Amino acid sequence: MTTTPDPAPDSASASDSDSDASVRPRRRWVRRTVLGLALLLVVGLVGFFALVPGVVERRLNRVVATDLPEVSPQTQALHDELTIADMHSDTLMWNRDLLERSDRGHMDLPRLEEGNVALQVFSSVTKSPKGQNYEANSDESDNITLLTVAQLQPPRTWTSLLQRGLYHADKLEQAAEDSDGRLQLVRTKGDLDQLLAARAAGEQVTGALFSLEGLQSLEGDLDNLTELYDAGARMAGFTHFFDNKAAGSMHGTDKGGLTDLGRAAVVKMEELGMVVDIAHASEAAVAEILRIATRPVVSSHGGVQATCDENRNLSDDQIRAVAATGGVVGIGYWDAAICDRSPAAVVDALEHVIEVAGIETAALGSDYDGATTVAWDTSEIAVITQELTERGHSAEDVAAIMGLNTLRVLREVLPD
Repeated sequence: MTTTPDPAPDSASASDSDSDASVRPRRRWVRRTVLGLALLLVVGLVGFFALVPGVVERRLNRVVATDLPEVSPQTQALHDELTIADMHSDTLMWNRDLLERSDRGHMDLPRLEEGNVALQVFSSVTKSPKGQNYEANSDESDNITLLTVAQLQPPRTWTSLLQRGLYHADKLEQAAEDSDGRLQLVRTKGDLDQLLAARAAGEQVTGALFSLEGLQSLEGDLDNLTELYDAGARMAGFTHFFDNKAAGSMHGTDKGGLTDLGRAAVVKMEELGMVVDIAHASEAAVAEILRIATRPVVSSHGGVQATCDENRNLSDDQIRAVAATGGVVGIGYWDAAICDRSPAAVVDALEHVIEVAGIETAALGSDYDGATTVAWDTSEIAVITQELTERGHSAEDVAAIMGLNTLRVLREVLPD
């Protein structure tokens, strides 16, 4: 018997083969497209995290070309003998290695050494409002959150102001540990004495003191002040550009005085050995702080209204009140502090402080790397010494202004 093969299986097999042949290229195309898009996303993210923070900082922390005075050999020799202290820099906010000279910003350890700076106060900026201005800002927005994510800081810092402050403290401590002794943390009177003795012996060492720019990092809990103190904080301002749970800001919406938390913080800071800083605080808060304080108070960075009529700058009465505590007024280098960007404008403000409250009240507070535009970075700080000497200030007065006044306050306030 002759049998005829059934054509159906062969036909189905051929049909399946044709179908697979047409599907496989489409699948390969889909896979390649997905992989390509994923690769583009990865490249984009890498570019974002690697480049954007630097681009932002270059835009915000600029050094503009300015006709600066030439520093004479005699002034440079004097400058090299000074013990210089700067009460405010926001460098910890940025994703830079403090130990390496950077091509952006205003300050790092190599530039501090070139400028012969003996002590630099490093502040912790934990929150900054969108659309930041000097008149009125709410506390409902924050630019720093995006910066913490973009700089790949630990996730704990993305949602907590306290953790941002602790991260900045850790960053400064790690820099000191990695510096081979060139950067020394100052937390006690003994640390300060050790720093000055080392420098007097010719060692290349710079002091670093950690501070807080605003008590919003307490997150409403006074116990967090002790935690930040234990992490190294030895100076603190009460506000930044917005009102917080401790005090009203000169740039806030309500501009109120101290709260119960703020009053308790003044007392606690003095007990611990932390310098009280009135920078950015409202008039009402400043007045109350100065009434409560029993130890020297500082205005770490800013100006004076007599030479630059900006709301954050101090009135003559406020300057006198700071002086009455034994404190100092730190003059900054950016336009809102001195209405100019010149050594002459800095010295104009310093001389007004001296006129109102005496030589012992004048000090420096650059606000380097604080989203400010300046005419010189810290390596060129001798231009201030040059301006002071050209105006006839004695070597003793120059030494007091450039650092000894600030060191006196620290020696009075820091813990034993």
